[in-house]
Amino acid sequence: MKRRHWYIIIAYIIMQLSGIVGVPLLRAIGVGSSSADEYTANSVASGYWAVISFLVTFLIILFLLKEDIKEQYNAHHRASNVATVMWAIGGFFLALFSQSIAATIETRFFGIEPGSENTKRIVEIIRLTPSLVIVTSIIGPILEEIIFRKIIFGSLYKKYNFFIAAIVSSLLFAVVHMELEHLLLYATMGVTFAFLYAKTKRIIVPIFAHVTMNTFVVFMQTIFADEIEKIMRQAEHVQFIFGGF
Repeated sequence: MKRRHWYIIIAYIIMQLSGIVGVPLLRAIGVGSSSADEYTANSVASGYWAVISFLVTFLIILFLLKEDIKEQYNAHHRASNVATVMWAIGGFFLALFSQSIAATIETRFFGIEPGSENTKRIVEIIRLTPSLVIVTSIIGPILEEIIFRKIIFGSLYKKYNFFIAAIVSSLLFAVVHMELEHLLLYATMGVTFAFLYAKTKRIIVPIFAHVTMNTFVVFMQTIFADEIEKIMRQAEHVQFIFGGF
């Protein structure tokens, strides 16, 4: 692995741990002080710190990737522009499909309750600090694809076959999300994005699919949350009527 790639990974790790210092610092200068309770105040501070830390890290990583961007531009055997667009759009639907399959397996075979506490927590903070959408929908997915697909998967893929490189990088991707009960779900997503990268040799393809996926989830669980809940209630009511019949 190239030295600059190690610097990128270190920067990402520091960013992930920076909230230990950053959130109390924001609280100390008054961020969240107008909140109704301590939990809400910490959530507001966490949201703003995430925006700051992710944005700063994103700029640092872009600077460190200057040589990679040049190499990518001059690389051979990449997908054509038309194929790139097709795979990027199709990759979003492929990600949705693979996620639904993994979620079904978790629920039916392992008895894992559907839904993610991590996602619920993030959506809750987004409602308090809407600017966090920039992180969850754009910056976060871009950083994850750079770290887990371009650097980790890319480095392993040069030495091993696709299966080994995809599984190892995807398991690391899953562990970072700190929801081990959904290990299969996150790992499946990781393998899907790794496939898109390996197929096209363009990191923009899994980035687009990941960004679109996260944006879709955020919109569904914030803007359309009430409508979804209403549909679920109607579905439960219909199921109850048919069951009684």
